[in-house]
Amino acid sequence: HLAQILRRLRRMCTYYGGNPTFVFASATIGEPQRLATELCGLPVALIDNDGSPHGERLIGVWNPPVSADGIPVSGNTATSTLLAALVADGHRTIAFTRSRRGAEIVAARAQRLVPDELASKIKPYRGGYLPSERRALEASLFDGSLRGVAATTALELGVDIGGLDACVCNGFPGTISSFRQQIGRAGRSAQRSLSVLVTGDDALDQWYAANPSELFSRKPEPVVVNVANPFVLYPHIACAAHELPLIAADAEVWAGLHDAASTNTETVSEPSVLELLDRLGTADVAEAFDDGIVQLVQRNQLTLVNGRAVWAGRGSPSQRVSLRSGGGTEFRIVDRGARLVGTVDGSRAFSTLHTGALYVHQGQQYRVERLDLDDHAAWVHPETVDEYTQARSTTDFRFIGVHTSMQVGRLKLSLGSLEVDEQVVGYERKKITTGKVLSRESLELPASTLTTRGFWYEFGDEVFVDAGLGDAQAPAIPGTLHAIEHTMIGMLPLFTICDRWDVGGVSTAAHQQTGKATILIYDAYPGGAGIAELGYTAGQRHLLATLHALEHCRCSHGCPSCVQSPKCGNGNEPLDKAGAIELLGVIRDDLRA
Repeated sequence: HLAQILRRLRRMCTYYGGNPTFVFASATIGEPQRLATELCGLPVALIDNDGSPHGERLIGVWNPPVSADGIPVSGNTATSTLLAALVADGHRTIAFTRSRRGAEIVAARAQRLVPDELASKIKPYRGGYLPSERRALEASLFDGSLRGVAATTALELGVDIGGLDACVCNGFPGTISSFRQQIGRAGRSAQRSLSVLVTGDDALDQWYAANPSELFSRKPEPVVVNVANPFVLYPHIACAAHELPLIAADAEVWAGLHDAASTNTETVSEPSVLELLDRLGTADVAEAFDDGIVQLVQRNQLTLVNGRAVWAGRGSPSQRVSLRSGGGTEFRIVDRGARLVGTVDGSRAFSTLHTGALYVHQGQQYRVERLDLDDHAAWVHPETVDEYTQARSTTDFRFIGVHTSMQVGRLKLSLGSLEVDEQVVGYERKKITTGKVLSRESLELPASTLTTRGFWYEFGDEVFVDAGLGDAQAPAIPGTLHAIEHTMIGMLPLFTICDRWDVGGVSTAAHQQTGKATILIYDAYPGGAGIAELGYTAGQRHLLATLHALEHCRCSHGCPSCVQSPKCGNGNEPLDKAGAIELLGVIRDDLRA
């Protein structure tokens, strides 16, 4: 969205005789010159000296222990304990959590652990709150009246919250860039500060727990901007036409620059991100721009007059563009008194707001009574219980275009466009304290289709035979592929700015289009956000990191630190860790040969 808005701004400035200079600033982003060029479509000069103020910074990595009864201490428990202790000791503290639910849980538990007079000085902060609620919390943080906050990445950057003394990260935030942004919230007044990474039980967290020096030696991840994403591009074309009729030369404004020589990049055996972007770049954007005009004319939103595309719709199209989502419609969350509780993006509505789901807002649990698909609203009522809900779903996919392919050992790796059909078919009720399944419920919801980009590996029968697993029809193959898929998703943030919630995955022993066993990882955003391109360029490094995580996990049959996923729509069944190690071991031998 930002890339689109800057192009619209440049276009209007040029029309009125202006030529603005853009200044971009980031403390942590990888390949900043390239990203800035992608955002504004102009050549950008890099200034890379760091003059930011900060005092002595103490950083700890804490892998929570197993309790006396043999149950691992949860990340939420460890984080809330640290948050409460720091606030009670007089330190202004922020605790970053991975999810909206996590922010609510950590804040509520920390409130119970501090003296009564401090309980009201600890609050949660996350996306989905009403604007007035967010502004009030930010003001309280800035003036010091709020001493502790449990937040999602909504407070990671872009909001001035003054100088904090300590930061607690509940789990590795997914990227080195985000980790440095989060710990950079503490000590901004040049005072001594403390930051603690509480490692979780997934593969990436445990990888960093075993390799903590990587937190400081690893370069920040790069970002790719997909300016050609039609779900974002087309609405902005409509806005641009409303601002000023479009002419043929405007396609050049959107296409921008793709000059790989302008930025240095590490040489790897796979194509670099820059090489891939130059292969897919300018022509794709210009073609998408032309396609967008055609589509909008066919929808009667634009009309062609003397070679210009003129806005023909009703009202201002900018009023219908949400800069916080990549497409789809937001669902409102409404209680019995018709009070607006919050909002959820349409892509997450079926999995988080289905009938019977528990939704948490400002520490209060709400049970969904009914999801109204016509009115895009979920009707809820307050309910306090020791449980949470997790959706179960079925997923299918079909490829609609292959952009590029390469060999990784004996595997074929491809990047392209696809459609993913997902249907939420039920959900599980689980106890918060133990994770025990209380019940499994069925749902009847329509399937949703996501058009996006992804990368996928194709496995020939001979690879399974060499791994001692039999052919692709052998009983162990589905669990083996499923285990690799989960671990690959968990390790993907080593190579791109994302976390497992930004991507989806599907594995199958036989796909009708490839004719082979296939593992797919795809962008979870309509049209793709660039994650697939970065995953593709990682190629064999991604596969080898996946094998490393599997081989060095201390469990015997699979656990959340390697093959189990907290978002699996199949309830983490089937999974075969041993088969995954054997299969990837054969691939590693191929790459070494």
